[in-house]
Amino acid sequence: MMESEPQRGPLARKDRAEKTALFRYQLIREAADTSLTSRQRGPMVRALAAAEHNGPSGQSVRYSRETLDRWISAWQREGFDGLKPRERAAGPGTPVNILSLAATLKLERPHRTAAQVRRIMAETLGDAPSESTLLRHFRTLEIPTGTPAQATGRFEAARPNEIWVGDGLHGPRIGGRKTYLFAFLDDHSRLVTAARWAFAEDAVRLSAALRPALQTHGVPDAVYVDNGSAFVDASLARICARLGMKLIHSRPYRPQGRGKIERFFNTVTSQFLSEITVLDAPVQTTVPAPDRPGRILPGPRWPVWRS
Repeated sequence: MMESEPQRGPLARKDRAEKTALFRYQLIREAADTSLTSRQRGPMVRALAAAEHNGPSGQSVRYSRETLDRWISAWQREGFDGLKPRERAAGPGTPVNILSLAATLKLERPHRTAAQVRRIMAETLGDAPSESTLLRHFRTLEIPTGTPAQATGRFEAARPNEIWVGDGLHGPRIGGRKTYLFAFLDDHSRLVTAARWAFAEDAVRLSAALRPALQTHGVPDAVYVDNGSAFVDASLARICARLGMKLIHSRPYRPQGRGKIERFFNTVTSQFLSEITVLDAPVQTTVPAPDRPGRILPGPRWPVWRS
């Protein structure tokens, strides 16, 4: 027999509030006795705060002394009703057409973050829901909002120019040609020391990205790169040897320590590439104005990246 879904609606909320208040009353009833002095009540409340309790839903919970004192004061002032959870104040809801537009923008480019969707809407409409509101709406519609990251140990270089982390990003096709982004990032400061687009993934283009970075920011003690063809080329090893840089390659399929530049590439993909590689020509869309239902506002004009 399938487990029934939790009931919703005013009656269900009232029932949950009653059960919660009853649980709180049973927990504090001895310590809330009005015949007790503050000196007598203190040890009882501290003992309750130090113990684990079976919560209203059956889960193991702990409560701070401040929370227990607040419940006791509420019961002494208002009785049983004072122990019921406070209902949220009803605020202005987000119009359905605005949430629909947000979902359309997210589905149009799944790599877009909630922050990026909000920025597009704010530029188009002059205002937009908060990121948390957009995330809740996306999850309600079961629209993926991100990929869970694998838990690994944290690492950070002790000072700037100790380690630069380098990598290459496969970009879109421009004029029928594949593009690549070579980038280096200082592991301590997160400064992007080098970033250059190229039409080939080879050591020549890698050197073109790295040379001005070295001239501008100095020579790091070490560079940490993956095993892509450009990074295992002998010319990079010679450059590092001449400048006294230690060349470190990550182990295949073990990207630990490269999370910062991967995060940078994720930002490039979600907030830059997703906006400039939409169509070959700008698209003019229309959306209803939130303040005047009969008025039509121009939609976003997507920028176009041409070779």
